[in-house]
Amino acid sequence: MMAIEQWLEATPVIVIGALTFLLMIAAAFSGSLARGRLKKVKSGDSQDGGDSRDAYVVSAVLGLLALLLGFTFSLAIDRFEARRTLVLQEANAIGTSYLYAQLLDEPHRSRMSGILRVYAENRVDLGKASSKAAGPLLVKNDRLLVELWSATAAAFDGVKATPFAAAVPQVVSEVIDLDTKRKAARHARVPNVVFVMLMIYVIVTAGMLGYVRAVSHRVVAVGFLFVLKVMSLMLILDIDRPDGGGIRESQEPLVTLRDTLRQQPPDSFDRWR
Repeated sequence: MMAIEQWLEATPVIVIGALTFLLMIAAAFSGSLARGRLKKVKSGDSQDGGDSRDAYVVSAVLGLLALLLGFTFSLAIDRFEARRTLVLQEANAIGTSYLYAQLLDEPHRSRMSGILRVYAENRVDLGKASSKAAGPLLVKNDRLLVELWSATAAAFDGVKATPFAAAVPQVVSEVIDLDTKRKAARHARVPNVVFVMLMIYVIVTAGMLGYVRAVSHRVVAVGFLFVLKVMSLMLILDIDRPDGGGIRESQEPLVTLRDTLRQQPPDSFDRWR
């Protein structure tokens, strides 16, 4: 099971979808062949009654499959929404820290402003990077956080007697906390074992459809059903991959913040200008 989970993690979504579809077709025709070989109808049984019972079983299995898909989709969407919310919160925290930095005396004002501006740019790049390209950006991210807190500590002596003294380290610590939250949110994913069991259930369901002869009687309809199930599974997998999927949380709040910081250097806040 562990090997399957690792394969699921490293394999592109389109490959998983194509393989699942092929396995569903194979399972459906295997079920159809098994029905043909194992079918032993008693003389008193009616074909209509058997078909009716089979229809009830298939309906129950498909209903349970839809429930499992919906439940897994809900889990993936909840995690996606949490990641998207954190982007907005982080943009607000960085922007607030930048404004508080303008209350400091030089050279602390320019130092903190520069660090925050570079940090915002790096966060945008990190949010758009793939898992393979994120390594150097994460190293730079952690280094900038250390520099940011060092700059805050250096500037604190000059503002500790002012009314906003406690607010400066507070807003900076919020930036650091949100970095940790975003990292944790990227690892808070639907367990791979859930997807493994879901794939197994999808394939077994296809085999049952073949066993009740739905494949041979309604090829087009069943094929369309298979496509829909595979597309649903691929959609859930893609949403649950923040580093490698096609559906990713928007970085627009951070992009807007980055552009704003570029247009508003520290000297633009000088009141005598």
